[in-house]
Amino acid sequence: MKAFDVYKLWPIEPVKAEGTAVWDKDGTKYLDMYGGHAVISVGHAHPLYNKMVKDQLDKISFYSNSVLNSLQTELAERLGRVSGYESYSLFLSNSGAEANENALKLASFHTGKSKILAFKGAFHGRTSGAVAVTDIPKIVSPFNSFHQVVFAPMNDIAEVRNYLHTGDFAAVIIEGIQGVAGIYEPDFNFLKELKELTSQLGVVLILDEVQSGYGRTGKFFAHQHSGVEPDIITTAKGMGNGFPIGGTLISPMFKPVQGMLGTTFGGNHLACAAAIAVLRIIEEESLLVNAQKTGDYLMSKLSEIKSKYGDEVISDIRGRGLIIGIDMTDKFIPVRDDLLFMEKIFTGGAKSNIIRLLPPLNITNDECDVFLESFVRCIETIKKDLK
Repeated sequence: MKAFDVYKLWPIEPVKAEGTAVWDKDGTKYLDMYGGHAVISVGHAHPLYNKMVKDQLDKISFYSNSVLNSLQTELAERLGRVSGYESYSLFLSNSGAEANENALKLASFHTGKSKILAFKGAFHGRTSGAVAVTDIPKIVSPFNSFHQVVFAPMNDIAEVRNYLHTGDFAAVIIEGIQGVAGIYEPDFNFLKELKELTSQLGVVLILDEVQSGYGRTGKFFAHQHSGVEPDIITTAKGMGNGFPIGGTLISPMFKPVQGMLGTTFGGNHLACAAAIAVLRIIEEESLLVNAQKTGDYLMSKLSEIKSKYGDEVISDIRGRGLIIGIDMTDKFIPVRDDLLFMEKIFTGGAKSNIIRLLPPLNITNDECDVFLESFVRCIETIKKDLK
């Protein structure tokens, strides 16, 4: 048997990591400016994180959700306090896709309806309902295509209003910042109008914070910059710093009924230990503040680079805190590969031309400077080759 070949793989095998550094099997050191899709929130191999997971492994790693698990209670209470959503309830799962599936299911239970409004460019996961509300047609199989979903342009409240006034919709689902699409943030006024509209019409508002949440923008969730409070919030990637865990934060308007949601592995002892460690580190090391300050520094320096080289090299820079998208023009698309293979820096991509930066929240200005200097060198190399 061999692995099912569905991933584009770089010829690099990481075998060790610490902080923002990753080493491959040949001993080559890389700077991690991507955190494995925003998963590494508090840095690789953080001492407190490692200790808490190891200690838990020596106690009990798993038992079913048919018995008490006080770690789930501790995690829910801590997450509520740190995020500012203490009145909400938490349902634990294993991934962002599952968190979104549970959110969509709750909305349908609550309203008795099945139609969902999502947004163009959306990515919400790869399970059945999550794929259906994802705006990437090539990953939607015929099996997924029977869900009732429409896609509206983001920031177009008039079109959203036209859809919702039909009375057919259970929920609206929107990302705090669209990550896979290339780092696009909904306007604050749009989010406020969306909240008012959904509340008025009895439609559930779901905020997908799987990539944009967990302190990445300088607030715990990206939508909190707008001041709105959604009915359901989903989270995952940065929640476990590499240990699989997802969460659905549920407002008091939803009443639990035994059996309406369920999971075998969700909220297991090891996952909860990892997630509690992440929250402790975020609090104790003031990582929301660091994400904001370091993100501002990185954005300001990138803006200086854009001003220096002009629109013929960088067409746009978008982002907030430590979730940043850099649009490279066609001739400078190779910069991302050069960063990896020449400069030994991991970054992410979106579409063919967008560099995505999602580093650990404890990254420093000095480490950002390493990236910035390498970024400029890659641009200069291509400019020389173009002469």
